[in-house]
Amino acid sequence: MRLTLRVWRQRNAEEPGAMVTYDLDGISEDMSFLEMLDTLNEKLILSGDEPVAFDHDCREGICGACGVVINGDAHGPERTTTCQLHMRHFEDGDTVDVEPWRAGAFPVVKDLVVDRSAFDRIIGAGGYISVPTGAAPEAHATPVPKADADFAFEHAECIGCGACVAACPNGSAMLFTSAKVNHLNVLPQGAPERETRVLDMVSAMDEEGFGGCTLAGECATACPKGIPLPSIAAMNKEWLRATRKASRR
Repeated sequence: MRLTLRVWRQRNAEEPGAMVTYDLDGISEDMSFLEMLDTLNEKLILSGDEPVAFDHDCREGICGACGVVINGDAHGPERTTTCQLHMRHFEDGDTVDVEPWRAGAFPVVKDLVVDRSAFDRIIGAGGYISVPTGAAPEAHATPVPKADADFAFEHAECIGCGACVAACPNGSAMLFTSAKVNHLNVLPQGAPERETRVLDMVSAMDEEGFGGCTLAGECATACPKGIPLPSIAAMNKEWLRATRKASRR
């Protein structure tokens, strides 16, 4: 397979970037998209050029480290992670544009690599369950209704890749934040910090400079793990509940 790649190259956050065109031949349809980028980098290194920087880790669709915009779509034409996208979804002779996530809260570090530490700070604001030191309680000692368990598990599948932000026309992080809030708030273990969690995490999200949500729905469409759009409504309900409760104190 022969491809024409137009790849975003940017030396660092301070310097301007631009799309650079590369011709690549000998691509197998069984390669993953990241393996195709590896092949490009091998060619660049052999010719004495700087390889393209891109994020990756497990390459199994689990960690959320990878993520680029391919022909205008976050993670590409299939609903999966970039590392699990295979070249069989492209045609011989295609021109493929490869860009980093585009969001003000995700500044470009180099080429296709962006700084997603804003997500870490949102989770640090409340995306956890505080437990006292000592022996941990038996996990099965607290019964959880199946509907709640299914709801929590559905939201726990979020891998924090950032596709929701990249796909959103406003650069909003509402789907990510709602997944992290709803995952814990519905469980009995998360009940003691239910109000502070949603208030603190939404506040942290706003402080990071993400855009507002207008329910365009692109976030849920791009999410490789299928976090549902109603997750945002569920978080808004939690936020209103917590705000009203705090105002009565």
